[in-house]
Amino acid sequence: MMELALLKTLLNREFYNQHKGLQCPDKIFSKDVRKIKQALDTAMETYDSDLSVSDLQAVFNRINASMTTATRTAYEDLFKRIEIAEPIKDEIANDTLSQLFQQHVGDLVANLGFDFVNGAENSLEPLRKLLEEYKDDFTPNLRVEWDDHSLDTVLAATALESKWSFNIPSLARRVEGISDGHFFLVGARPNTGKTSFHASIVAGADGFAHQGANCIVLCNEEVYTRVAARYISASTLMTMKEVDENPVLAAKRYSSINKNIKFKDTTGKNMAWVESVVKHERPDIVVLDMGDKFADISSERSDITLKAAAIHARNIAKQYKCAVIWMSQLSAEAEGRSDLNQAMMEGSKTGKAAEADLMILIGKTQQVEGEEEDPIRYLNIAKNKLNGFQGKITCSLDGARSLYSS
Repeated sequence: MMELALLKTLLNREFYNQHKGLQCPDKIFSKDVRKIKQALDTAMETYDSDLSVSDLQAVFNRINASMTTATRTAYEDLFKRIEIAEPIKDEIANDTLSQLFQQHVGDLVANLGFDFVNGAENSLEPLRKLLEEYKDDFTPNLRVEWDDHSLDTVLAATALESKWSFNIPSLARRVEGISDGHFFLVGARPNTGKTSFHASIVAGADGFAHQGANCIVLCNEEVYTRVAARYISASTLMTMKEVDENPVLAAKRYSSINKNIKFKDTTGKNMAWVESVVKHERPDIVVLDMGDKFADISSERSDITLKAAAIHARNIAKQYKCAVIWMSQLSAEAEGRSDLNQAMMEGSKTGKAAEADLMILIGKTQQVEGEEEDPIRYLNIAKNKLNGFQGKITCSLDGARSLYSS
């Protein structure tokens, strides 16, 4: 039935012109349909307009006037099937014809190659001629619909560069925020405040959720309840002890964004699963905590699998028009340091970084034994394709409330 639908699509003059000749040889069709394709070629050489199925049948009958009654009846049935067949969309028909064409030429090359390998006389020259004949036609016949680059379109897209604004003033002065299609990579050493960082920018005062963003948080590092606790603290401005002591107040404060945030424990899930969730939920913000654990790291080359997962995450952001925040570990080289760079990414020094639109690496100084931890955190903007700024921003972390502030 597919070849009948293809044949009906070829009745369109424009589509036929794009595929006539070597790109659509008769031999890609079955024997009976091939004779109709030959009649189609004759009709297209004669007439300048699109053809109907009845036009094609009339030309076919004229060319094959000597058919037996049985043969004519069989072809009448075939034309009825063409009439009820739905034309294929141009893009699909394009791909299908290209695949059939390449398969046809591949079969010819394989047969001639078999003859040559088995010592058939004079078999090399036909093979050479075949390859020469098809050398310019062995690729799909593309019709590219170029993207609109009018001033209005470009300005509108640029205006959306910061659809969701950062709520840390010192950061927002340098990088206003993120938007649809952005892949945002955040790295830090353990116990530096990675989870508190995304809790703060999503659930803290004036965070993404307060701005109306629908957010999903996929957790495979800590159990989701511990991550959710940080979000509750950030949104209510209360420690979990204070939440426990005054749950009514906490619930009232958290209710303003509760509907905008969803959590899921995702231990053992991969990026294909993430894409399925995003496709179904259509969120504005996707937090992967930890992004690296969604990669298939069973391979010996973890750098390759991490890069592949990062590419997948970036494609999800672009295809489903959301921002993806990928949380990642830094190597031991970053321990106790305020100045960080992308070479300190654990497992993939360049692969993940290459995909990022924005990369922030969180540093802190070495804690002195016996003293309270310094709340100062250093946000190193190590890559920034959004506005180009790179540098270090100093801010403070209230760990008990999971809040970053200038």
